[in-house]
Amino acid sequence: QLQASGGGSVQAGGSLRLSCTISGRAFSTYVIGWFRQAPGKERGFVVAISRSGGSTYYSDSVKGRFTISRDNAKNTVYLQMNSLKPEDTAVYYCAAKSSMVELTLARKYDYWGQGTLVTVSS
Repeated sequence: QLQASGGGSVQAGGSLRLSCTISGRAFSTYVIGWFRQAPGKERGFVVAISRSGGSTYYSDSVKGRFTISRDNAKNTVYLQMNSLKPEDTAVYYCAAKSSMVELTLARKYDYWGQGTLVTVSS
């Protein structure tokens, strides 16, 4: 089971750190991705990280502002979000899959967390 946490409300330019933990499964065997869904929009890819943490893949919209990392000893993936913009407002979901292919496709992920809300005000 995946659990996302760390959402909240910040002003534009602020920062938040999201966390995603997995219980009951071999955490280090999964590629972890973050997606987000704004009201009235489809769920979109944000970033993904490989099993070891050695490879990452960012969407152009967050590159240079967001940083993903993982601590396999703690079964946790972190998403550090800096220089937040109002357009980053969304529910953020973490998801797990077994391979580094088709990272941007939500339907290719096997497990999903419940989502955490991020609100950025101008």
